[in-house]
Amino acid sequence: MGDHRGDDRGVIASPNIWHWPAVYEEENRAQDPRGAVYAALREDADWAGLDIVDVGCGTGFHLGMFAETARSVIGIEPHPPLVEAARRRVGHLDTVRVLTGSAAHMPIPNGSVDLVHARTAYFFGPGCGAGITESMRVLRPGGALAVIDLDATAYLYGEWMLADLPHYQPRVVEAFFDAQGFSSRRIDTEWNFPDRDSLERVLGIEFGPKVAARAVRETPGTTLAVRYRLHIRRKPRSIEVGSLRS
Repeated sequence: MGDHRGDDRGVIASPNIWHWPAVYEEENRAQDPRGAVYAALREDADWAGLDIVDVGCGTGFHLGMFAETARSVIGIEPHPPLVEAARRRVGHLDTVRVLTGSAAHMPIPNGSVDLVHARTAYFFGPGCGAGITESMRVLRPGGALAVIDLDATAYLYGEWMLADLPHYQPRVVEAFFDAQGFSSRRIDTEWNFPDRDSLERVLGIEFGPKVAARAVRETPGTTLAVRYRLHIRRKPRSIEVGSLRS
């Protein structure tokens, strides 16, 4: 996961994709080959025929998938090289735009979208209140903020996360989302790599050298079991902007 520190623009750096976008592309291709995460998202917040935002869209890996059924898709990304990469990726899609912005500062009007989606980006628990408030601003009444993160309580991958980020407390994160009115569900799936070299490159950008070496040793093949969490908060239909609980 790396070091996720914010700045005065509400941007939380993502060293893995910012520094190694080509390797992160390998990671994206390996993640969840069965599509279990997006099947769960469709069950809880289907985007077919709706207007959606993908916050922290990176190189735009997921934008085309959303565009298959959405009415419109906006990718929001703070890191300029990734903005340009995402624009190149989706330039042929008329219903997709990529904008420079952040979770805390989305350059879109009030009440203009139906789903704000964030996958392992910005929303890591306590401290992300500004992004929740901003999401409630841009959502239409009844719309949903869907946060997808990795569950550090399961499998070897979770053990590696906790070894690499000793300050990270998954139960505190879950309690935070619960206090903010999110529903949550767990999704078991896997990462499946084409070869060991790809797996080792990805582990090398997800963890520090010591934990990455451990993860390589403890992975006998090219598949990792992982668990995600899907957190969803809906904007009330009777109130323009939901308040953030302290």
